[in-house]
Amino acid sequence: MRSARADRNPLGSASIQVLASVNSTYSDAITSVFSSTIAGKAWFATAAVALAVVQVSTGARIFGKLERIVRIPRPYVNRVHRWSGRLAFVCTLPVAFHCIFILGFQTVNTRVLVHSIAGSFVHDKAHPRWTLPVVGGTLFAVLITLWATSAFWYFTNVRFGF
Repeated sequence: MRSARADRNPLGSASIQVLASVNSTYSDAITSVFSSTIAGKAWFATAAVALAVVQVSTGARIFGKLERIVRIPRPYVNRVHRWSGRLAFVCTLPVAFHCIFILGFQTVNTRVLVHSIAGSFVHDKAHPRWTLPVVGGTLFAVLITLWATSAFWYFTNVRFGF
């Protein structure tokens, strides 16, 4: 028996089947490396946060700050900054997929609500260039909030391991 939603949308049941297939493939791929999809999400988020620290440090170096701490010469610091950003973004993709398509927006408790709201801001890139330090700093703060309300909680309350 088809649902009323599928009857209104001819692509509804096909979309659900495709998403279920992708979800199964995603779960199989993640659990081939990690003990669970949540563990994979926590480790990918942790990698993104570590790379975000590199992003903030090298970004500050590019803008003339932290020159004594980040001692990477000018042409190389730009490359490190770009690549750490690319890799951080790639690390957020499985996390975003898991949060959006498997878990969805939730309000179970305050931690989960804060996480769901903060997650809504991550993959928005429509900002003028002059706001780069502000947007980058805000994105870093959002990423830290997301990590603290998910991966850190997982590592301290559930399990620290793959």
